[in-house]
Amino acid sequence: MSGPASGGAPAGGLPDFDPARLDLADPYPVYRRYRDAGPVHAVRPAAVPCGARGPTTWYVFGYAEVARVLARREFGRTAPGSASAAPLPPGYAVLRAVVENWLVFLDPPRHTALRALVAPALAAGPVAALRPGIRRIARRLVDPLVTRESVDLVAEFAAPFPLLVISGVLGVPEERQGWFRERALALQRAGGARVDRTLAGMVEADRAAAELTAYFRRELEARRGPGRDRGDLLSALVRAAEEETSLSPEEQTATCVHLLTAGHETTTGLLGKAVLALLARPELGDALRADPGLLAGAVDEFLRHDPPVQMVTRWALRDTELAGHAIRAGDRTVLVLGAANRDPAYFPDPDRLDIHRDTVRHCAFGLGIHYCAGAGLARAEAEAGLAELLDRLPALRPGARPELTVRYAPDWVFHGPERLTVTVSPSDPAPGAR
Repeated sequence: MSGPASGGAPAGGLPDFDPARLDLADPYPVYRRYRDAGPVHAVRPAAVPCGARGPTTWYVFGYAEVARVLARREFGRTAPGSASAAPLPPGYAVLRAVVENWLVFLDPPRHTALRALVAPALAAGPVAALRPGIRRIARRLVDPLVTRESVDLVAEFAAPFPLLVISGVLGVPEERQGWFRERALALQRAGGARVDRTLAGMVEADRAAAELTAYFRRELEARRGPGRDRGDLLSALVRAAEEETSLSPEEQTATCVHLLTAGHETTTGLLGKAVLALLARPELGDALRADPGLLAGAVDEFLRHDPPVQMVTRWALRDTELAGHAIRAGDRTVLVLGAANRDPAYFPDPDRLDIHRDTVRHCAFGLGIHYCAGAGLARAEAEAGLAELLDRLPALRPGARPELTVRYAPDWVFHGPERLTVTVSPSDPAPGAR
Protein backbone atom coordinates (compact mmCIF):
# COMPACT_ATOMS: atom_id res chain seq x y z
CA MET A 1 0.00 0.00 0.00
CA SER A 2 1.77 3.10 -1.15
CA GLY A 3 1.90 6.10 1.13
CA PRO A 4 2.27 9.78 0.30
CA ALA A 5 5.27 11.90 1.16
CA SER A 6 6.79 11.28 4.53
CA GLY A 7 4.48 12.37 7.32
CA GLY A 8 1.28 11.60 5.44
CA ALA A 9 -1.31 8.93 6.13
CA PRO A 10 -1.50 5.95 3.75
CA ALA A 11 -4.80 4.35 2.84
CA GLY A 12 -6.30 2.59 5.82
CA GLY A 13 -5.54 5.51 8.14
CA LEU A 14 -2.10 4.28 9.15
CA PRO A 15 0.77 6.75 9.39
CA ASP A 16 4.05 6.01 7.66
CA PHE A 17 5.70 3.08 9.40
CA ASP A 18 8.53 4.21 11.66
CA PRO A 19 10.48 1.45 13.45
CA ALA A 20 11.93 4.00 15.86
CA ARG A 21 8.48 4.29 17.43
CA LEU A 22 8.08 0.57 18.11
CA ASP A 23 7.64 -0.83 21.59
CA LEU A 24 10.81 -2.90 21.69
CA ALA A 25 9.36 -5.29 24.25
CA ASP A 26 6.42 -6.13 21.95
CA PRO A 27 6.44 -4.76 18.38
CA TYR A 28 4.02 -7.40 17.11
CA PRO A 29 0.69 -5.56 17.51
CA VAL A 30 2.07 -2.76 15.32
CA TYR A 31 3.33 -5.25 12.76
CA ARG A 32 -0.07 -6.90 12.71
CA ARG A 33 -1.90 -3.64 11.99
CA TYR A 34 0.30 -2.86 9.00
CA ARG A 35 0.30 -6.41 7.67
CA ASP A 36 -3.51 -6.59 7.93
CA ALA A 37 -3.74 -3.36 5.92
CA GLY A 38 -1.43 -4.69 3.21
CA PRO A 39 1.78 -6.69 2.89
CA VAL A 40 3.86 -3.77 1.59
CA HIS A 41 3.93 -0.13 2.74
CA ALA A 42 5.89 2.74 1.22
CA VAL A 43 7.58 5.60 2.99
CA ARG A 44 8.51 8.25 0.47
CA PRO A 45 11.16 10.81 1.37
CA ALA A 46 10.28 14.48 1.53
CA ALA A 47 11.33 16.54 -1.47
CA VAL A 48 14.55 18.49 -1.18
CA PRO A 49 14.58 22.20 -2.22
CA CYS A 50 15.52 21.42 -5.83
CA GLY A 51 12.46 19.19 -6.09
CA ALA A 52 14.26 15.87 -6.33
CA ARG A 53 13.48 12.93 -4.05
CA GLY A 54 15.64 10.12 -2.78
CA PRO A 55 14.68 6.47 -3.01
CA THR A 56 11.44 5.18 -1.54
CA THR A 57 11.66 2.78 1.39
CA TRP A 58 9.25 -0.16 1.21
CA TYR A 59 8.48 -1.97 4.45
CA VAL A 60 7.50 -5.56 3.71
CA PHE A 61 5.32 -7.36 6.29
CA GLY A 62 3.87 -10.35 4.42
CA TYR A 63 5.61 -13.71 4.41
CA ALA A 64 5.19 -14.35 0.67
CA GLU A 65 6.59 -10.94 -0.19
CA VAL A 66 9.53 -11.24 2.21
CA ALA A 67 10.36 -14.67 0.77
CA ARG A 68 10.21 -13.34 -2.77
CA VAL A 69 12.60 -10.45 -2.08
CA LEU A 70 15.06 -12.76 -0.30
CA ALA A 71 14.98 -15.30 -3.12
CA ARG A 72 14.95 -13.11 -6.21
CA ARG A 73 17.97 -11.62 -7.96
CA GLU A 74 16.08 -8.37 -8.59
CA PHE A 75 17.12 -7.44 -5.05
CA GLY A 76 20.58 -7.26 -3.52
CA ARG A 77 22.50 -6.08 -0.50
CA THR A 78 24.12 -3.09 -2.22
CA ALA A 79 22.18 -0.22 -3.77
CA PRO A 80 22.81 0.41 -7.47
CA GLY A 81 25.69 2.83 -7.84
CA SER A 82 26.84 2.34 -4.25
CA ALA A 83 30.17 0.86 -3.32
CA SER A 84 28.97 -0.70 -0.08
CA ALA A 85 25.92 -2.09 1.70
CA ALA A 86 27.38 -1.33 5.12
CA PRO A 87 25.03 1.00 7.06
CA LEU A 88 27.74 3.41 8.21
CA PRO A 89 28.03 7.20 8.08
CA PRO A 90 30.94 8.77 6.16
CA GLY A 91 34.39 8.45 7.64
CA TYR A 92 35.60 5.78 10.10
CA ALA A 93 37.94 4.23 7.56
CA VAL A 94 39.05 1.23 9.62
CA LEU A 95 35.51 0.30 10.65
CA ARG A 96 34.31 0.66 7.07
CA ALA A 97 37.15 -1.48 5.71
CA VAL A 98 36.14 -4.26 8.10
CA VAL A 99 32.36 -4.12 7.74
CA GLU A 100 32.35 -3.73 3.96
CA ASN A 101 34.01 -7.15 3.71
CA TRP A 102 31.47 -8.94 5.90
CA LEU A 103 29.69 -11.79 4.19
CA VAL A 104 26.27 -10.43 5.14
CA PHE A 105 26.88 -7.21 3.16
CA LEU A 106 28.20 -8.81 -0.03
CA ASP A 107 26.48 -9.71 -3.28
CA PRO A 108 27.58 -12.36 -5.77
CA PRO A 109 30.15 -13.14 -6.99
CA ARG A 110 32.16 -12.08 -3.89
CA HIS A 111 29.46 -13.41 -1.58
CA THR A 112 29.43 -16.78 -3.35
CA ALA A 113 33.20 -17.21 -3.18
CA LEU A 114 33.57 -16.17 0.45
CA ARG A 115 30.60 -18.21 1.67
CA ALA A 116 32.05 -21.30 -0.01
CA LEU A 117 35.15 -20.90 2.16
CA VAL A 118 33.29 -20.41 5.46
CA ALA A 119 30.29 -22.73 5.12
CA PRO A 120 32.07 -26.12 5.35
CA ALA A 121 33.28 -25.42 8.90
CA LEU A 122 29.69 -24.63 9.94
CA ALA A 123 27.99 -27.53 8.13
CA ALA A 124 25.93 -30.22 9.85
CA GLY A 125 28.79 -32.68 10.36
CA PRO A 126 31.25 -30.32 12.04
CA VAL A 127 28.47 -28.80 14.18
CA ALA A 128 27.38 -32.28 15.34
CA ALA A 129 30.94 -32.96 16.44
CA LEU A 130 30.92 -29.72 18.43
CA ARG A 131 27.72 -30.49 20.37
CA PRO A 132 29.32 -32.29 23.36
CA GLY A 133 31.77 -29.45 23.83
CA ILE A 134 29.00 -26.87 23.51
CA ARG A 135 27.04 -28.61 26.26
CA ARG A 136 30.14 -28.67 28.48
CA ILE A 137 30.57 -24.92 28.07
CA ALA A 138 26.91 -24.37 28.98
CA ARG A 139 27.26 -26.58 32.04
CA ARG A 140 30.38 -24.75 33.18
CA LEU A 141 28.59 -21.39 32.97
CA VAL A 142 25.52 -22.64 34.82
CA ASP A 143 27.54 -24.29 37.62
CA PRO A 144 28.10 -21.07 39.62
CA LEU A 145 24.50 -19.93 39.09
CA VAL A 146 22.71 -22.79 40.85
CA THR A 147 23.38 -21.41 44.33
CA ARG A 148 22.76 -17.78 43.45
CA GLU A 149 19.66 -15.90 44.54
CA SER A 150 19.56 -13.42 41.66
CA VAL A 151 21.30 -13.51 38.27
CA ASP A 152 21.48 -11.29 35.20
CA LEU A 153 21.09 -14.15 32.75
CA VAL A 154 22.31 -12.09 29.79
CA ALA A 155 25.55 -10.95 31.41
CA GLU A 156 26.32 -14.27 33.08
CA PHE A 157 25.07 -16.80 30.55
CA ALA A 158 23.40 -15.72 27.29
CA ALA A 159 26.23 -13.37 26.25
CA PRO A 160 29.37 -15.29 27.27
CA PHE A 161 28.06 -18.72 26.20
CA PRO A 162 27.95 -18.26 22.40
CA LEU A 163 31.06 -16.11 22.54
CA LEU A 164 32.99 -18.95 24.17
CA VAL A 165 31.64 -21.36 21.56
CA ILE A 166 32.62 -19.26 18.55
CA SER A 167 35.99 -18.51 20.14
CA GLY A 168 36.63 -22.25 20.23
CA VAL A 169 35.52 -22.67 16.62
CA LEU A 170 37.81 -19.87 15.50
CA GLY A 171 40.68 -21.15 17.63
CA VAL A 172 41.25 -18.13 19.85
CA PRO A 173 41.80 -18.35 23.62
CA GLU A 174 38.65 -18.21 25.68
CA GLU A 175 40.36 -16.21 28.42
CA ARG A 176 40.08 -13.24 26.05
CA GLN A 177 36.31 -13.55 25.79
CA GLY A 178 35.75 -10.44 27.94
CA TRP A 179 38.01 -8.45 25.63
CA PHE A 180 36.17 -9.84 22.58
CA ARG A 181 32.78 -9.10 24.12
CA GLU A 182 33.61 -5.45 24.74
CA ARG A 183 34.79 -4.92 21.18
CA ALA A 184 31.94 -6.90 19.65
CA LEU A 185 29.44 -4.74 21.55
CA ALA A 186 31.20 -1.61 20.30
CA LEU A 187 30.76 -2.83 16.71
CA GLN A 188 27.14 -3.78 17.36
CA ARG A 189 26.36 -0.33 18.77
CA ALA A 190 27.66 1.21 15.54
CA GLY A 191 25.62 -1.09 13.33
CA GLY A 192 22.11 -2.44 13.38
CA ALA A 193 19.51 0.27 13.84
CA ARG A 194 20.20 1.52 17.30
CA VAL A 195 18.46 4.59 18.59
CA ASP A 196 21.48 5.53 20.71
CA ARG A 197 24.16 5.76 18.00
CA THR A 198 26.50 8.59 18.94
CA LEU A 199 29.70 10.15 17.66
CA ALA A 200 31.58 8.75 20.65
CA GLY A 201 30.13 5.32 19.91
CA MET A 202 31.28 5.46 16.29
CA VAL A 203 34.79 6.44 17.36
CA GLU A 204 34.80 3.56 19.84
CA ALA A 205 33.62 1.16 17.12
CA ASP A 206 36.35 2.35 14.76
CA ARG A 207 38.93 1.71 17.49
CA ALA A 208 37.44 -1.73 18.22
CA ALA A 209 37.62 -2.60 14.52
CA ALA A 210 41.30 -1.62 14.44
CA GLU A 211 42.11 -3.70 17.53
CA LEU A 212 40.25 -6.77 16.28
CA THR A 213 41.83 -6.44 12.84
CA ALA A 214 45.31 -6.31 14.35
CA TYR A 215 44.55 -9.28 16.61
CA PHE A 216 43.25 -11.52 13.85
CA ARG A 217 46.03 -10.49 11.48
CA ARG A 218 48.52 -11.80 14.06
CA GLU A 219 46.52 -14.97 14.65
CA LEU A 220 46.27 -15.72 10.93
CA GLU A 221 49.98 -15.09 10.44
CA ALA A 222 50.77 -17.52 13.28
CA ARG A 223 49.03 -20.26 11.27
CA ARG A 224 50.87 -19.77 7.98
CA GLY A 225 53.53 -22.20 6.91
CA PRO A 226 54.22 -25.93 7.24
CA GLY A 227 53.26 -27.52 10.54
CA ARG A 228 51.38 -24.48 11.84
CA ASP A 229 47.83 -25.63 11.05
CA ARG A 230 45.91 -25.87 14.35
CA GLY A 231 42.78 -27.51 12.92
CA ASP A 232 40.56 -24.50 13.65
CA LEU A 233 38.58 -22.13 11.46
CA LEU A 234 41.39 -19.59 11.32
CA SER A 235 43.69 -22.29 9.96
CA ALA A 236 41.02 -23.18 7.40
CA LEU A 237 40.92 -19.56 6.24
CA VAL A 238 44.70 -19.56 5.88
CA ARG A 239 44.52 -22.73 3.77
CA ALA A 240 41.75 -21.22 1.68
CA ALA A 241 43.74 -18.05 1.13
CA GLU A 242 46.69 -20.08 -0.10
CA GLU A 243 44.46 -21.92 -2.56
CA GLU A 244 42.20 -18.99 -3.49
CA THR A 245 44.43 -16.06 -4.40
CA SER A 246 41.48 -13.65 -4.65
CA LEU A 247 40.90 -13.86 -0.89
CA SER A 248 42.68 -10.71 0.26
CA PRO A 249 44.20 -10.18 3.72
CA GLU A 250 41.46 -7.61 4.39
CA GLU A 251 38.77 -10.18 3.56
CA GLN A 252 40.42 -12.75 5.82
CA THR A 253 40.55 -10.51 8.87
CA ALA A 254 37.10 -9.04 8.21
CA THR A 255 35.65 -12.55 7.99
CA CYS A 256 37.15 -13.39 11.38
CA VAL A 257 35.65 -10.28 12.95
CA HIS A 258 32.29 -11.01 11.34
CA LEU A 259 32.22 -14.59 12.58
CA LEU A 260 33.11 -13.42 16.07
CA THR A 261 30.35 -10.80 16.22
CA ALA A 262 27.59 -12.40 14.17
CA GLY A 263 28.44 -15.73 15.78
CA HIS A 264 27.30 -14.63 19.19
CA GLU A 265 25.05 -11.56 19.22
CA THR A 266 22.03 -13.23 17.59
CA THR A 267 22.33 -16.34 19.77
CA THR A 268 22.45 -14.10 22.84
CA GLY A 269 19.15 -12.57 21.72
CA LEU A 270 17.65 -15.97 20.95
CA LEU A 271 18.55 -17.36 24.37
CA GLY A 272 17.35 -14.30 26.23
CA LYS A 273 13.99 -14.20 24.50
CA ALA A 274 13.51 -17.96 24.79
CA VAL A 275 14.00 -17.68 28.55
CA LEU A 276 11.50 -14.81 28.67
CA ALA A 277 8.99 -17.00 26.84
CA LEU A 278 9.55 -19.85 29.30
CA LEU A 279 9.22 -17.54 32.30
CA ALA A 280 5.83 -16.40 30.99
CA ARG A 281 4.70 -19.98 30.26
CA PRO A 282 5.98 -22.34 33.00
CA GLU A 283 4.03 -25.22 31.49
CA LEU A 284 6.34 -25.16 28.45
CA GLY A 285 9.39 -25.66 30.64
CA ASP A 286 7.66 -28.60 32.31
CA ALA A 287 6.87 -30.12 28.90
CA LEU A 288 10.47 -29.74 27.71
CA ARG A 289 11.86 -31.32 30.89
CA ALA A 290 9.45 -34.22 30.52
CA ASP A 291 10.38 -34.77 26.87
CA PRO A 292 13.79 -33.30 25.90
CA GLY A 293 13.19 -34.53 22.38
CA LEU A 294 10.88 -31.55 21.90
CA LEU A 295 13.69 -29.07 22.38
CA ALA A 296 14.91 -28.91 18.79
CA GLY A 297 11.43 -28.05 17.53
CA ALA A 298 10.94 -25.62 20.40
CA VAL A 299 14.07 -23.68 19.42
CA ASP A 300 12.71 -23.18 15.91
CA GLU A 301 9.38 -22.07 17.35
CA PHE A 302 11.17 -19.55 19.58
CA LEU A 303 12.93 -18.31 16.44
CA ARG A 304 9.67 -17.99 14.54
CA HIS A 305 7.67 -16.44 17.35
CA ASP A 306 10.21 -13.80 18.38
CA PRO A 307 13.30 -13.78 16.10
CA PRO A 308 16.53 -12.14 17.27
CA VAL A 309 16.89 -10.34 13.93
CA GLN A 310 13.70 -8.40 13.27
CA MET A 311 14.52 -6.66 9.99
CA VAL A 312 16.92 -6.94 7.07
CA THR A 313 17.46 -4.59 4.14
CA ARG A 314 17.62 -5.25 0.41
CA TRP A 315 17.86 -2.83 -2.52
CA ALA A 316 16.03 -3.08 -5.83
CA LEU A 317 18.63 -3.66 -8.53
CA ARG A 318 16.18 -3.06 -11.36
CA ASP A 319 12.58 -1.99 -11.82
CA THR A 320 10.27 -4.71 -10.58
CA GLU A 321 6.89 -5.34 -8.95
CA LEU A 322 5.97 -6.46 -5.46
CA ALA A 323 2.41 -7.11 -4.28
CA GLY A 324 1.06 -4.86 -7.04
CA HIS A 325 3.47 -1.99 -6.33
CA ALA A 326 5.99 -0.68 -8.82
CA ILE A 327 9.42 -0.86 -7.18
CA ARG A 328 12.04 1.23 -8.94
CA ALA A 329 15.73 0.42 -9.21
CA GLY A 330 17.47 2.01 -6.24
CA ASP A 331 14.48 1.73 -3.91
CA ARG A 332 15.12 0.28 -0.47
CA THR A 333 13.14 -2.62 0.93
CA VAL A 334 13.10 -3.38 4.66
CA LEU A 335 11.94 -6.93 5.25
CA VAL A 336 10.22 -7.21 8.62
CA LEU A 337 11.06 -10.81 9.51
CA GLY A 338 9.21 -10.54 12.81
CA ALA A 339 6.00 -9.71 10.93
CA ALA A 340 6.49 -12.33 8.21
CA ASN A 341 6.98 -15.05 10.84
CA ARG A 342 3.56 -14.23 12.24
CA ASP A 343 1.70 -14.08 8.95
CA PRO A 344 -1.51 -16.07 9.54
CA ALA A 345 -1.57 -17.12 5.88
CA TYR A 346 1.47 -19.31 6.64
CA PHE A 347 1.33 -19.91 10.39
CA PRO A 348 -2.15 -20.52 11.85
CA ASP A 349 -2.82 -18.71 15.12
CA PRO A 350 0.61 -17.09 14.70
CA ASP A 351 0.75 -15.14 17.97
CA ARG A 352 0.51 -18.36 19.97
CA LEU A 353 3.80 -20.00 20.96
CA ASP A 354 3.35 -23.68 20.07
CA ILE A 355 6.40 -25.91 20.47
CA HIS A 356 4.60 -28.66 18.50
CA ARG A 357 4.14 -26.43 15.45
CA ASP A 358 5.70 -27.17 12.05
CA THR A 359 8.08 -24.24 11.74
CA VAL A 360 10.11 -25.43 8.77
CA ARG A 361 9.25 -22.32 6.74
CA HIS A 362 10.15 -19.62 9.24
CA CYS A 363 12.52 -16.93 7.97
CA ALA A 364 14.35 -16.01 11.19
CA PHE A 365 17.62 -17.11 9.54
CA GLY A 366 16.70 -15.52 6.22
CA LEU A 367 16.14 -17.37 2.96
CA GLY A 368 17.97 -17.77 -0.32
CA ILE A 369 21.67 -17.14 -0.83
CA HIS A 370 21.96 -15.15 2.40
CA TYR A 371 20.46 -17.87 4.58
CA CYS A 372 22.53 -17.74 7.76
CA ALA A 373 25.65 -19.88 7.34
CA GLY A 374 25.80 -20.35 11.11
CA ALA A 375 22.17 -21.43 11.56
CA GLY A 376 23.14 -24.97 12.57
CA LEU A 377 25.60 -23.71 15.16
CA ALA A 378 23.04 -21.27 16.57
CA ARG A 379 20.49 -24.07 16.92
CA ALA A 380 23.04 -26.31 18.66
CA GLU A 381 23.94 -23.52 21.08
CA ALA A 382 20.30 -22.73 21.86
CA GLU A 383 19.42 -26.39 22.41
CA ALA A 384 22.40 -26.97 24.72
CA GLY A 385 21.95 -23.72 26.59
CA LEU A 386 18.24 -24.15 27.19
CA ALA A 387 18.66 -27.83 28.12
CA GLU A 388 21.20 -26.89 30.78
CA LEU A 389 19.05 -24.10 32.18
CA LEU A 390 15.96 -26.33 32.28
CA ASP A 391 17.88 -29.17 33.94
CA ARG A 392 19.84 -27.18 36.48
CA LEU A 393 17.57 -24.23 37.28
CA PRO A 394 14.09 -25.75 37.48
CA ALA A 395 12.76 -22.98 39.75
CA LEU A 396 13.89 -20.11 37.54
CA ARG A 397 11.45 -17.21 37.74
CA PRO A 398 11.34 -13.46 37.05
CA GLY A 399 13.32 -11.18 39.32
CA ALA A 400 11.88 -10.00 42.61
CA ARG A 401 11.25 -6.57 41.09
CA PRO A 402 9.36 -7.20 37.83
CA GLU A 403 9.92 -3.65 36.58
CA LEU A 404 13.67 -4.30 36.63
CA THR A 405 13.61 -7.84 35.26
CA VAL A 406 14.17 -7.05 31.60
CA ARG A 407 15.68 -4.18 29.62
CA TYR A 408 15.78 -4.39 25.84
CA ALA A 409 18.73 -3.17 23.84
CA PRO A 410 17.72 0.01 21.94
CA ASP A 411 17.90 -1.69 18.55
CA TRP A 412 14.98 -2.79 16.38
CA VAL A 413 17.16 -4.93 14.09
CA PHE A 414 19.28 -6.99 16.51
CA HIS A 415 16.48 -7.51 18.97
CA GLY A 416 16.62 -8.87 22.48
CA PRO A 417 17.19 -8.12 26.14
CA GLU A 418 20.50 -6.62 27.23
CA ARG A 419 19.55 -7.34 30.85
CA LEU A 420 17.41 -10.21 32.14
CA THR A 421 17.36 -10.45 35.92
CA VAL A 422 15.96 -13.72 37.25
CA THR A 423 15.57 -15.31 40.65
CA VAL A 424 17.25 -18.69 41.09
CA SER A 425 16.03 -20.92 43.90
CA PRO A 426 18.82 -23.27 44.92
CA SER A 427 17.81 -26.86 44.38
CA ASP A 428 19.26 -30.21 43.41
CA PRO A 429 19.65 -30.80 39.68
CA ALA A 430 16.54 -32.19 38.08
CA PRO A 431 16.45 -35.97 37.44
CA GLY A 432 18.39 -36.80 34.33
CA ALA A 433 20.60 -33.71 34.54
CA ARG A 434 24.10 -34.30 33.25
